[in-house]
Amino acid sequence: EPCIMCAGAIVHARVRRLVFGAPDPKTGAAGSVFDIFASGKVNHIVDVRGGVMAGECGAVLS
Repeated sequence: EPCIMCAGAIVHARVRRLVFGAPDPKTGAAGSVFDIFASGKVNHIVDVRGGVMAGECGAVLS
């Protein structure tokens, strides 16, 4: 899951779809701590899909 700075870069780059595996309970900005994509205060809509292969991704990160 992207942090707030990466999520902002995704919006500014006008990325259409974001797919991520593991949530980030400390700095996640796509739903875990804050959801910049659902805030309604950005000028671009990103289709976000999280939790794809969450177990495997979480194992790699830990």
